[in-house]
Amino acid sequence: MPSAATAEFRFYAELNDFLPPGRRHAGFDYSVAGTRSVKDAIESIGVPHTEVDLILVDGRSVGFERVLRGGERVAVYPVFELLDIAPLEHLRAQPLREPRFVLDAHLGKLARHLRMAGFDCLYRNDYRDSELITASVAEHRIILTRDKGLLKQRLVTHGYFVRETGSEAQLCEVVRALQLQPRLRPFTRCRECNTELQDVPKAEVLERLPEKVRGVYARFQLCSGCQRIYWEGSHYARLRRLLDRAAPAAANSGGR
Repeated sequence: MPSAATAEFRFYAELNDFLPPGRRHAGFDYSVAGTRSVKDAIESIGVPHTEVDLILVDGRSVGFERVLRGGERVAVYPVFELLDIAPLEHLRAQPLREPRFVLDAHLGKLARHLRMAGFDCLYRNDYRDSELITASVAEHRIILTRDKGLLKQRLVTHGYFVRETGSEAQLCEVVRALQLQPRLRPFTRCRECNTELQDVPKAEVLERLPEKVRGVYARFQLCSGCQRIYWEGSHYARLRRLLDRAAPAAANSGGR
């Protein structure tokens, strides 16, 4: 039984990714002296509030604002994908109708991969935290980041902490974690500037094509933003395999 100055916490499923090994998949006591709310306690333990969907205090569903006095048992859960918890108090913001993203400076390759998959992604390698948050709030974008502290900011409502470090594994992780498979539109957006691509007659871009491309490919797309021309070159098969790993059914149903 936790003492009057502490509460017993237990975190479930992928929330354990944020905990040190000794606290994973087990209950542990944590001081709540001076804590303003259960949200403050959870984030001081190391778990961003954007990752949490359900909190049970002594078996009852509570909101982030619940104050802990000490002696409670607190169970913290991530988003439920398969279990209907409609009668309980959801804590995560409602999913955005059309998922769009803004990515921190460490996720440039992931931004390119997500654009390739058809998603609207803002990215600069010099974004400040305040700019990421402003874009997220003003344009209803999900923040993707490797910075847990950013997701603890009060104004952040939609965010995801990317666990993987390799860009291809990150794409697979984000697509699966955010259930993006049905929304993939492969090869419809410029990987460099994020503009949607348009089909263009070969004759209109012929003079800009490399000599070895002119006689081999018939279908081309043009980015009206940066004027890049796209065709199904040698890289296409590799990118298609990457999309197939992320979302096998969706990757084969869209794009060019």
